Amino acid sequence: MNTTVKALKKRISVAKRGIPADLVLKGAMVVNVFTGNIQENDIAISEGVIAGVGLDYHGKEEVDIAGKWMVPGLIDGHIHIESSMLVPSRLAAALLVHGTTAIVSDPHEIANVMGLEGIRFMLEESRSIPFDIFFMAPSCVPATNLETAGATLNATDLTELKDEPRILGLAEMMNFPGVLMGDEQVLEKIAFFRDKVLDGHCPSLSGYDLQAYLSSGIRSDHETTVRSEGLEKVKSGMMLMIREGTSAKNLEELLPLVNSDNSRRFCFVSDDLHAEDIQHRGHLNFMLKKAVDLGLDPVTAIQLVTLNPAEYFGLQDRGAIAPGYRADITVLEDPDDFEVSSVYKDGRMVINKGELIGFPFNEIEMPLDQPKPLNIALLTPDSFRIPHVGGKARVIELIPGQITTRMLYEKTKSEGGWVVADIKSDILKLCVVERHKASGHVGLGLVKGFGLKHGAIASSVAHDSHNVIVVGVSDEAIFKAVEIVRDMGGGLAAVRDNRTVLAKIPLEIAGLMSRQPLDTVVKQLQAIKNAASALGCALEEPFMALSFLALPVIPELKLTDMGLVDVNRFEIVPLFTVA
Repeated sequence: MNTTVKALKKRISVAKRGIPADLVLKGAMVVNVFTGNIQENDIAISEGVIAGVGLDYHGKEEVDIAGKWMVPGLIDGHIHIESSMLVPSRLAAALLVHGTTAIVSDPHEIANVMGLEGIRFMLEESRSIPFDIFFMAPSCVPATNLETAGATLNATDLTELKDEPRILGLAEMMNFPGVLMGDEQVLEKIAFFRDKVLDGHCPSLSGYDLQAYLSSGIRSDHETTVRSEGLEKVKSGMMLMIREGTSAKNLEELLPLVNSDNSRRFCFVSDDLHAEDIQHRGHLNFMLKKAVDLGLDPVTAIQLVTLNPAEYFGLQDRGAIAPGYRADITVLEDPDDFEVSSVYKDGRMVINKGELIGFPFNEIEMPLDQPKPLNIALLTPDSFRIPHVGGKARVIELIPGQITTRMLYEKTKSEGGWVVADIKSDILKLCVVERHKASGHVGLGLVKGFGLKHGAIASSVAHDSHNVIVVGVSDEAIFKAVEIVRDMGGGLAAVRDNRTVLAKIPLEIAGLMSRQPLDTVVKQLQAIKNAASALGCALEEPFMALSFLALPVIPELKLTDMGLVDVNRFEIVPLFTVA
């Protein structure tokens, strides 16, 4: 008798109460995500799988959970691990505390730096831990031809990923213009993954263009920010992923779309979430509380982070507390605030009263653990000078709470024929330095919204190609901040001038992630944010905001190492308009 058949025979006997279960969780209020009912029941578990749900089950071990709510382990259907600045296993440990037992991640951040080697690192580092990390194959490496990335992945390269069991499909197709124009390289990737899940990324797309995009088989979107846009996408059959991350917060705007007739067409995702937010506010449990506070039925809210994403991604044995499902269970102390009491993964307690139990951190040494200076061409402060050619300049304006930007046309301050920061008007220099090929490319632009009065802040986390991005008030400070990031092999830096470094965070894994635990990374982030504040920055998340200013697939105006990108026109445009 093979082991699978033996396990099935045992499970069936447990379900019939013929033999004791390995573990019985007794007397909890079990949330049924299929019917919306909540009922007091026992849960009998056999070899990590739920054998039965009902009364009077007995087990070799029994745990009394009377008075608490029991919900399926929470599932985030779209998150970028790299944005937490934690390696996968460290992020898994941090999310378990908040009741999450599975995530679906797009590793295109590290893929844009390291290609397939980076994806293999993510797969290997997350293997054999009590947490499910699934991945989608990156669809856009590089994201566009308007920037310099560290790698290129075509359809042939992606063949190596398709048969990996934890690769569920093709990740967010950001190049929606390529889809609409029938770009053969883009369509080859879609065709290759046509029998798996195809995730979308189509901000502001509507009308016949939306119909054309969806006709390719793409089925989800997490970039919707406006209610009318979301309604059109749901009517067209999309799974609308309502995002509440660190920078992009769309839950309050989009939640009114959810009702009893269409609730299965939504799920909650975080997309990009900083380590500080994970520690201080939580993860999906935070979104659940916010949604319920805004009026959503609690069981419906739970469906959006359990059954809905599980079914969308074809995870047939996850997302519910029912016979034959994995025993991934989150126990809530108080359903009103979604406070997590304990978490079971595959039938084993991994969180008890907010504390990890026996989590096996992956200590495998990987090639990415040996940081070296970034591959940046020789620069000087003069590399960041912008000649004033007359006329008005295109200025990137930050939009609070969003990763979209506005394009402003502003007069600029100049000295000796060169553009200088206008601190009074909050128009500062923004630069992107190519870090992969030492090409010497430096994109030069202007930004409004940071509020810096002194110095500069820089980061090697700059979506999606992750060149070095820096904002500052002087060329000398900008040069110094870039120099610090380069010498660390990637990371974040805040400098007051060309000599004084206020704070820095090394990110030794591809310039994106640290092997340090959550607590350490959070302390480092708090220190560098305090440093940015001391420089006059008014933003709560200056480095997250900075990281998205190089993303040329999110409207309206962005900056890459090749120059200013008018995203609506999908082309490089000059900084200055005609005088």
